[in-house]
Amino acid sequence: MKTLTLLRHAKSSWDEPGMADHDRPLNSRGERDVPRMASRLADAGIRPSLILSSPALRAWTTARLVAREIGYPVEFLQREPRLYLAGVKTLIDVIGKQENRFNNVVLIGHNPGLTELAQHLVPGVTDNIPTCGLVSVFIDADDWDLRSRDKVRLNVFDFPKNTAD
Repeated sequence: MKTLTLLRHAKSSWDEPGMADHDRPLNSRGERDVPRMASRLADAGIRPSLILSSPALRAWTTARLVAREIGYPVEFLQREPRLYLAGVKTLIDVIGKQENRFNNVVLIGHNPGLTELAQHLVPGVTDNIPTCGLVSVFIDADDWDLRSRDKVRLNVFDFPKNTAD
């Protein structure tokens, strides 16, 4: 059994219009949301054996804050350049190349790719993963081959403004 969690980066700043997209930092709401969502991630029983992040500043900062909050060694975080603004095919390829010894992977990246992958894996789960939102699925398999959806079931869909408990 594998657990895959798709975590969209927290809310980023648009204060500097000329700034490269890759370099945008988190804004204050984003910095506030990460600890709350990291706590919910842990409450859902998600204990990552691997966290992969887009190298974009907003995603990497989200990854570092989540790692600190849940006690994941920050030095084990991995930047994966292909996650930056990746589409479904690229995301599936990145996930499929992970070592099978990792049973619980968290992927931190961007929309629309993360939402499209969530829809691919669990049709109807959401039409948008909000910033700092997560979709976690259980995969009834021993490997990370996601070409077959019939082995996937929803674990949790959560986001900062979700008040349903």
